[in-house]
Amino acid sequence: MAVYTDVAADELADYLSHYDIGELLSYKGIAEGVENSNFLLHTSGGSFILTLYEKRVAKGDLPFFLGLMTHLAEHGINCPLPVKNRNGEALSALAGRPAAIITFLEGVWPRKPNVAHCAGVGQALAKMHLAGADFSMSRANALSVSGWRPLFEAASARADEVQHGLRDLIAAELTFLESGVWPRDLPQGVIHADLFPDNVFFLGSELSGIIDFTFACNDQFAYDVAICLNAWCFESDHSFNVTKARAFLNAYARERKLSDAEQDALPLLARGAAIRFLLTRLVDWLNVPPGALVRPKDPLEYARKLRFHQSVASVRDYGLSASSGMPA
Repeated sequence: MAVYTDVAADELADYLSHYDIGELLSYKGIAEGVENSNFLLHTSGGSFILTLYEKRVAKGDLPFFLGLMTHLAEHGINCPLPVKNRNGEALSALAGRPAAIITFLEGVWPRKPNVAHCAGVGQALAKMHLAGADFSMSRANALSVSGWRPLFEAASARADEVQHGLRDLIAAELTFLESGVWPRDLPQGVIHADLFPDNVFFLGSELSGIIDFTFACNDQFAYDVAICLNAWCFESDHSFNVTKARAFLNAYARERKLSDAEQDALPLLARGAAIRFLLTRLVDWLNVPPGALVRPKDPLEYARKLRFHQSVASVRDYGLSASSGMPA
């Protein structure tokens, strides 16, 4: 989350007059994240999140994101619900941007995820994959293998300004991943594709909700698992924590079996997940709009994670034995 587009109080009050959520009491921008402009709203009817969609988010994709949240909530997944205005629309416009209001979830995201957090997100991810099975809409993953080369081309000329040799590291990995090794026939469905700690809320040790579905799409479930391995199972010094990984993977497998093919593909998928976030972070790092209330995330974190995954020999290096792919 971030703020690229500011909203005047009178403009926001007029916008809210089309909703039955009460009068505006206060609002403030949310500085975390890098994709959209987000505001915490306090009205006489409660607390809500207002999102103005920007950058990589295509307007045509927004009905998918909003519909998915509604579908998942109706199937027992704790996630925000889109709020409809008096015309029955969940999507409208504000300050020249597509905009939506969603319900506010209680909880805080874990700044230092522990083993219990990792187990909780593993269970929740598997339940989300199962709950999305009968969602009628679909969206291709624009940030899968075919989408990485354009990102690299946009940033390659300046990549070595961030770290010497970064351009060559990325170029070599892209050449490898584009050579036909990427899995194509693993179980697929709706994935979150961005389930980082700041998108998961906890109340104490209990997971209270999943937020931010603006990268959700249809892709291989195991790719979502690989994204979470990157996001949850490394320490602040970028060392891999196999205990956290084991807790995450086993909790996932208790809800949804990981096939032998999915387990075998996990190291490769983790490399792909690392290069995907390395590239998007690199582009954002090099292109922060002047005056934007945003803190770009360090792309070098994912260069280090990529190097780790390149050294992985098998899924056992992630703490998962062959039998752990079965539900307990």
